[in-house]
Amino acid sequence: MSLVTRLVDYPHADTRCEGFLAFDDACPGPRPGILIAHTWAGRDDFAMDKARALAAEGYVALALDMYGEGRVGDSPEACAQLMGGLIKDRLMLQDRIRAALETLRRQPEADPQRLAAMGFCFGGLCVLDLARSGADLRGVVSFHGLFTPPEPSSTAPIKSRLLVLHGFEDPMATPEQAVELGRELTARGADWQLHLFGNSMHAFTNPRANDPAFGTVYDPLADRRAWRLLMDFLAEVLE
Repeated sequence: MSLVTRLVDYPHADTRCEGFLAFDDACPGPRPGILIAHTWAGRDDFAMDKARALAAEGYVALALDMYGEGRVGDSPEACAQLMGGLIKDRLMLQDRIRAALETLRRQPEADPQRLAAMGFCFGGLCVLDLARSGADLRGVVSFHGLFTPPEPSSTAPIKSRLLVLHGFEDPMATPEQAVELGRELTARGADWQLHLFGNSMHAFTNPRANDPAFGTVYDPLADRRAWRLLMDFLAEVLE
């Protein structure tokens, strides 16, 4: 394997976004592309490590930048402030993640017809909104994401297949909200799956998560199971 990484600048409105692209240069020809939406912290090491891991599996992975200029929050308060503006303006959020998707589509290493997106926490909400917006991609995967739909809601069909990987004990998106998400996706004709991991809280894939009072705790078993489910899903939708 010959892992190659590079920063990719792309514009959205008046904001310069800075994505992180990873791929295996030993793989011949264009290969399936995966868009990675970061947590509320921004495009940090966690997101870039996921891009490297997907590159090792033969994908082209772009860790996107929802905040612009590669900004990363250094405290819960800073992260909440960075995320808050986009949560309040879901049309802006959808436009910005679509700009990242089109940037991935234009990369010479990526097959523009075989693209998927995955996101963690806030990024899970971002990729679900990408699917809700009718974006043209094969699949979407949410890891311990947020489920609240944008207002006004849409009834338009969802094109991409969806995989939702979630902790049953997640206080930020409860099992009841997961059921509501399922109803929403069914009403919009989506091909969807939902996997709830018992005894798992928010951020169960992040080894740095260790705050039970806040509801964020790493769960290595759920993390491994979720990654295997991801690999199977990507193999199915990107064949």
